[in-house]
Amino acid sequence: MSNLHFIGGEKGGVGKSLVSRILAQYCIDHGLPFIGFDSDKSHGALTRFYTDYAAPVVVDDYKSLDRIVETAVASPGERVIVDLAAQTHQPLVRWLEDSGVLDICGGLGLTLTYWHVMDAGRDSVDLLQRLLDHFGARLNLVVVLNAIRGDQFTILNDSGQRERAEQLGARVITLGHLSDATMQKIDARSTSFWAAVNHTEGNLGLLERQRVKVWLNRAYEQIASVAP
Repeated sequence: MSNLHFIGGEKGGVGKSLVSRILAQYCIDHGLPFIGFDSDKSHGALTRFYTDYAAPVVVDDYKSLDRIVETAVASPGERVIVDLAAQTHQPLVRWLEDSGVLDICGGLGLTLTYWHVMDAGRDSVDLLQRLLDHFGARLNLVVVLNAIRGDQFTILNDSGQRERAEQLGARVITLGHLSDATMQKIDARSTSFWAAVNHTEGNLGLLERQRVKVWLNRAYEQIASVAP
């Protein structure tokens, strides 16, 4: 995996925090050291589920955002995962452009990857289009198709934006849907995915734990395909 990972998508409810949690668990399960930053002031997922690894960050404060890059430079070999809350895209873009972050990363030995998480709706497609309009091929982009509300991404495919993104160098992965009831049980205990799979004294049944394990392994296969 590269050094800096920003998990965004702008729209609320598309699964940005879920992807951040999966990336965090991927790092833990593969022995990859990482540091997390959480921009959600009220419902931070990384600071809730991976407390020992994460710290808050304020997206509309340049000094706070600068700390992300400074942390990456000071921690060679560690991954930095940034969970972006909804409605944080514009301040993030201003910081990236005003600070020349994409230009300086190479000289600092860093690689920045933006994970654009989207559902099957029109809003997510429009957001992807705006992202491509602004950055073109300058941004190392992973498009995450999250089947949270269905696995038919017809609007995206018909729009031509997926093909355009891939032509600009973006990679596309798919995240399958885990049962809402199972996810709610995991979240109710504020537990990591590892604990959900391995703690038999938890509130998940035998086959529920097995389904979480299968779902997580499939997600890991998708991550490994774009971030070996």
